[in-house]
Amino acid sequence: MLTVHQFPCLSDNYGFLLHNSVTGETAAIDTPDAKEYLRQAELKGWKITHIWNTHWHPDHAGGNAEIVEATGARVLAPKEVEKLSKIDRVVGHRDSVNLGEHQAQIVDVSGHTNGHIAYHIVEEGIAFVGDAVFALGCGRMFEGQPKQFWNSLDRIRRMSTETTLYCAHEYTEANAKFAVHADPDNAALQAYVSEIKDKRSRGEPTVPTVLKRELETNPFLRADDPAMMAKWGGSEPHETFAALRAAKDNF
Repeated sequence: MLTVHQFPCLSDNYGFLLHNSVTGETAAIDTPDAKEYLRQAELKGWKITHIWNTHWHPDHAGGNAEIVEATGARVLAPKEVEKLSKIDRVVGHRDSVNLGEHQAQIVDVSGHTNGHIAYHIVEEGIAFVGDAVFALGCGRMFEGQPKQFWNSLDRIRRMSTETTLYCAHEYTEANAKFAVHADPDNAALQAYVSEIKDKRSRGEPTVPTVLKRELETNPFLRADDPAMMAKWGGSEPHETFAALRAAKDNF
């Protein structure tokens, strides 16, 4: 059985520990704050045995070395993480990794960075997507190109609609403001925004999210919708996506 333990860390990151209760193995999904990861693992009575990085940014891989030193965990990551730490196994698109009998498929979701990957555990209906996609948003396009990033988002869109997406940041309120600006006539979005406001007013997380809802409301996942293309321009979805991303950057 797999258990996901989610906890806040740094200013707006979420940390995730993925635990296999049969084998006792525990994977740290990214390492924004080594001390908090080690503290949370100790509170749960777990030992971190693996680190699964999504991309190289310091708020995702900056704690690798400290956690490895404390636990001896093996680091599985895209090659770009070598900028920050040693990697025991470089993984990329269509590879798979295991936590005991459970297997995660590696999905190329590059665009935010050129080596960004997601970990998709199909049998459990969960995906750890890092900064590729957020509730009502997506990551900034720091390194990639619009067509590349749109193709990455499309890989996420093609997962089962019931997939639970574990995004790495609590950005949803800010994303919601832009989403309403981008897609003001979307009734499903209006209902979602109301729920988000209620959750945040109570200090509750808006992560994880479910793909089905994001497909209905997240403007970046709807760049192929004819109404969005008409409003934001572009003869191809990646062009509409580029227009949306540029608008969000300056919103």
